[in-house]
Amino acid sequence: MTIKITGTGSYIPADIERNEDFHNHEFLNSDGSTIKAPSEVIVKKFKAITGIKERRYAKPHFTTSDIATFAAEKALKKANISGETLDYIIVAHNYGDIKHDSIQSDTVPSIASRVKHLLRIENPKCVAYDLLFGCPGWIQGVIQAEAFIKSGIAKKCLVIGAETLSRILDPSDRDSMIYSDGAGAVVLEASEQKGGILAHEAATFSLEEAHFIFFGETYNPKVDDNRCYIKMHGRKIYEFALTNVPLAMKSCLDKSGIDISKLKKILIHQANEKMDEAIVKRFYELYNMDMPDGIMPMSIGKLGNSSVATVPTLFDLILNEKMEGQAINEGDIIMFASVGAGMNINAIVYEV
Repeated sequence: MTIKITGTGSYIPADIERNEDFHNHEFLNSDGSTIKAPSEVIVKKFKAITGIKERRYAKPHFTTSDIATFAAEKALKKANISGETLDYIIVAHNYGDIKHDSIQSDTVPSIASRVKHLLRIENPKCVAYDLLFGCPGWIQGVIQAEAFIKSGIAKKCLVIGAETLSRILDPSDRDSMIYSDGAGAVVLEASEQKGGILAHEAATFSLEEAHFIFFGETYNPKVDDNRCYIKMHGRKIYEFALTNVPLAMKSCLDKSGIDISKLKKILIHQANEKMDEAIVKRFYELYNMDMPDGIMPMSIGKLGNSSVATVPTLFDLILNEKMEGQAINEGDIIMFASVGAGMNINAIVYEV
């Protein structure tokens, strides 16, 4: 028996926020002082580092559970199964349902229960729960679903990654330009076909690293604001990721028994174009190899960083031939990898 992905789906919001839309922002340092550069210069440097030129924001009337449901519906249709046959619905997110212009996150009931409700699934034995694991949450959900199926307590699982990060952005923080909204979903099933999940790796570094990404107050001292916003120590994350993610990826590939020359694609969390490229280059250096051309598809330039949604969205886009110059075919060996708040790391080697 193997555990395979039988259906994928994604939801990419229609509203586009371009870099030029940030030219009128007043960007501040963490101490509230003004960054001594025109906004246009700050935005230009941001593009050079991250590769992001635009990102997607959900419509004001949609929440995380809404867009998660949109992606789930597509995955179920692609897998050609009824939601009533699911044993588990696992939704990875980090901030719950945050209504437009709200100051409070809503996580009761869980996002997974809301998705099950919106899918109109009646079966009470379909268990729905949330997973908070930072940006690697969707990959971790797939790892958990594999364990359920391998143990025999489940046959079909729906794993979703969804986030509306546009609702928790501090407009005075230049890092706010990184984040976006989106959702991706997959159906996993027991299969008699070869391939599927070949190996996985996961780790949490929290002794010194737990608060590299955190919730904090606005940088703007002139604003009377009780809300908290997503914040990060970018340099620390970069150094942490370059040291630890390639090692986790190597450990995962070595566990699988697959030679690195057989690896066709690496679908890495779309966090930062320069950082992702550096991670994959260092991964290949561990095998005394150069990074192959085209091995690392990137969607961050147009979609931004939608946290848990980046990897499943990227996978769905490629499978549906919506990324120029990129393809994944039956029998290909690919790797999923991510790093994020916690600080958590994980990876999966998968045969399509």
